[in-house]
Amino acid sequence: MQKGPLEIRHLKKIKDYDIYVGNMEACVCLRYKAGETILREGMPMEYLLLIISGKAKVCSSTKEGKDLVLCYYVSDGILGDIEMMMDTFVAVSSVVAITDFECVGVPYKKYASELKQNLAFLNRVGKELSFKLLQSSQNCVFTTLYSGEERLCAYILQTSYDDIFCETLTDVSCTIGTSYRHLLRMLKQLCSDGVLIKKENGYYIADRRELIARAQYLADEYK
Repeated sequence: MQKGPLEIRHLKKIKDYDIYVGNMEACVCLRYKAGETILREGMPMEYLLLIISGKAKVCSSTKEGKDLVLCYYVSDGILGDIEMMMDTFVAVSSVVAITDFECVGVPYKKYASELKQNLAFLNRVGKELSFKLLQSSQNCVFTTLYSGEERLCAYILQTSYDDIFCETLTDVSCTIGTSYRHLLRMLKQLCSDGVLIKKENGYYIADRRELIARAQYLADEYK
């Protein structure tokens, strides 16, 4: 993780959220490389994060160390809003960068009380939380109503970077609600059909159009 001073574009993001804290110098720009952990479940949080760019997965971990992916953030949104509204300074989930990830860090403990008295900011937080609730409901529909192949293809589209899918397969099977063996069978079939090509570092998307077609409910989003 690299920490640096704010630039003009970062100040614009802060103002977009109607944040007007006393000392802007306390806010920082945080940059993470793909694969770095941004927040770790159960650990203290130093900053409320306003996302500038990048893609990260939000996970909940089991005692056995398995990760269940809850959702994805792409280029926009807040991390830490749930914790702030719950009056806790401990992360309720883990966040890991999938691509290079940039955000503005607003010191959490220092400004939490001030931010919670800011009606315009709270309205924005309310919209963010409503979106997350809707996304959670859609994830339940996703798990219940769609086939294993549709869920897998959608997941590959969401998590691939530079057309390479390299997630931990045991975690993938938990996230999409299928057995590890069935996941391997589906990946083998996608390779046999020419949709994927197995590489040393994961699976390469050879036929993106067909992959989108097989992830029916996400087709429009990834065209």
